[in-house]
Amino acid sequence: QVQLVESGGGLVQAGGSLRLSCVASGSFFSVNAMRWYRQAPGNQRELVAGVTSGGSTDYADSVKGRFTISRDNAKNTVYLQMNGLKPEDTAVYVCNADLTIMILPRTTRRDYWGRGTQVTVSS
Repeated sequence: QVQLVESGGGLVQAGGSLRLSCVASGSFFSVNAMRWYRQAPGNQRELVAGVTSGGSTDYADSVKGRFTISRDNAKNTVYLQMNGLKPEDTAVYVCNADLTIMILPRTTRRDYWGRGTQVTVSS
């Protein structure tokens, strides 16, 4: 079984910082792209940031210059450093990973999701 487990959420004042982590565990051959999404009440889930296996990154316009995504391939972990937090960043942040797994007789790629971690930014 593959699991993605997020941590690092919490309550912070506007202007503050948080660092989210997401660890992929279980049986898989490789971790391809990893992404952070967020969903606020009443809103659709939106892509916040992504990082490829080679380290290329992309960001939503709303977080550029404030958030930084990174990964540690040896630990199968992706991070999201969030600085200059604003009340509108309040949401459940969910980790997503594109993994290569074995479904006999061959490998295939599947998307996996974590359960999310709450980030609340007070004004």
